Amino acid sequence: MLNIVIFGAPGSGKGTQSKLMIEKYGLDYISTGNVLREAITAGSELGKLANSYMNEGKLVPDDLIIQLISDFLDGMSDSRGVIFDGFPRTIPQAKALKELLNRRGTDVSIMLDLQVDDDELTRRMLERGRISGRTDDKPETIQQRLNVYHTQTAPLATYYISEDRRVAIKGTGSIDDIFRRIDGAVANLLKP
Repeated sequence: MLNIVIFGAPGSGKGTQSKLMIEKYGLDYISTGNVLREAITAGSELGKLANSYMNEGKLVPDDLIIQLISDFLDGMSDSRGVIFDGFPRTIPQAKALKELLNRRGTDVSIMLDLQVDDDELTRRMLERGRISGRTDDKPETIQQRLNVYHTQTAPLATYYISEDRRVAIKGTGSIDDIFRRIDGAVANLLKP
């Protein structure tokens, strides 16, 4: 199985690039952000709890996210692999993902680390919020989200370096240019 962790700060293009990988490689996809937003819209207890964290720009607790991921993996059959978008975000989550995948006879194949500076990230999120109306893409929460990313999530790159899975990808330029960089990294895994 080809299991890809797509990694980067909020607004780095993870969702956009994931769609292109899904089209090319036929992979399953899980975005914890989308799953959580769906739970919020549905008004579930998990959604209400997650909403309280997300509105403050904080990370949703590991145990809730890990349960969502485990349930997703249990529901898969005949999968070629999975793109994980927004998970893991911490080293404990990365270790939990490794355990979940290992129990299913697989592992993370690659971690694609999209590199984008904070000014560009802020510009992208403000534009996305203007177009989509996403409540977490407003000026009051963007700086908090970037602070959380830099202090709590960015150190995860070190974990994947130690696992020999991290590949840094320049996350600026056209969508097609960024995808060509990603495709080159993934293609190296697929060579016989």
